Amino acid sequence: MKELLTYIVQNLVDHPDQVSVTECPGAGETVYEVRVAEGDMGKVIGRQGRIVKEIRILMKAVAQRKGKKVSVDIVD
Repeated sequence: MKELLTYIVQNLVDHPDQVSVTECPGAGETVYEVRVAEGDMGKVIGRQGRIVKEIRILMKAVAQRKGKKVSVDIVD
């Protein structure tokens, strides 16, 4: 799952080498923290948060098929 998220985000940004995805397992769900370069933040979030919303929907769908719960956070 972490690899899928990394692949998606790296293909959206101008500086794919600066993409960092951290997996933080919790009690009920796993939280993925995504860090990108300063100028790429807008490309990952998108207008009115549309792109990040779609990324979250996609990741939740993949996790649901595996019987897990995940959430995606974009971190400064």
